[in-house]
Amino acid sequence: MNPHALSILHTHLLTALASAPAETRRLFHGRGRCWPGLEQLTVDWLQGVVLVSLFKEPEPAQLQALKDLLAAISQSPAWQASGARTLLLHHRYLPQSPAEWLVGEAIDEWVITEGGLRYQVDLGKKQNNGLFLDMRYGRDWVRANAQGKRVLNLFAYTCGFSVAAIAGGAAHVLNLDMSRAALSRGRDNHRLNGHDLSKVSFLGHDLFKSWGKVINSGPFDLVIIDPPSFQKGSFLLGKDYQRVLRRLPELLTPDGCVLACMNDPAVGSDFLIDGVTREAPGLVFERRLDNPPEFPDIDAESGLKALLFKQGAILPEKIESTVS
Repeated sequence: MNPHALSILHTHLLTALASAPAETRRLFHGRGRCWPGLEQLTVDWLQGVVLVSLFKEPEPAQLQALKDLLAAISQSPAWQASGARTLLLHHRYLPQSPAEWLVGEAIDEWVITEGGLRYQVDLGKKQNNGLFLDMRYGRDWVRANAQGKRVLNLFAYTCGFSVAAIAGGAAHVLNLDMSRAALSRGRDNHRLNGHDLSKVSFLGHDLFKSWGKVINSGPFDLVIIDPPSFQKGSFLLGKDYQRVLRRLPELLTPDGCVLACMNDPAVGSDFLIDGVTREAPGLVFERRLDNPPEFPDIDAESGLKALLFKQGAILPEKIESTVS
């Protein structure tokens, strides 16, 4: 974070705050490596709360310069116009990911909106606040394609996909995650949106020890897979994703589809496409969802990968050969 980089950040944030979004959005995505010197910094707009996250420890002088810049922004006309109340600096590089409230009083929990849906997030207490903003288009797609479907949401976390599915008219959603606390927050998210909880189930289990329960609850019209890239003792991307893909034929209806997601910058889309081809050959890759424009990246394969697969789909070249 050299002075030039901080100057760019200052200009970017003043511009963003001057026309603050009506809903939750990322304001600055340094991790996409489009701004040299700011690769380890992001800024999120949480509708009154500005969340600044650092992913690598800066030099003490750099950290102080960043704090001075943020303090100056909090005194600007753009800040006043945005309606911002508080500013939180999240030190993601430290154990327990501690946070500093630089402006305003500390807030433990906060309700944000996305696409008119409400989600409760934690502020300053955990590494992740409860909603991954880069998955906005994924939730939009699920909402638009869930009508009447039975949905399996694997690695459900706080059930953002489930909220979107029920809002889109899903017949039922089964959420599975090892963290019962995360699933409890998922229930809260459904309640915030006035959803019928009889249409939603929650399994607080290790997926790899619960295949019987999951398969017996199916088949499903839509399976969503959004695992962590690495979770000590429970999930290793290179090994365990294949174990999930292998089970898809048992989980899906004859015309079912899959939304398979991955957010490891070192692993590209081919990892999922090749894995599905090998482990579930009845599924055909349809397309990759775009990422929201507020997440620019110098390499598209480094950002979020959200890929759609369809059971029994016919490739365009096969259609042509059939017609001819």
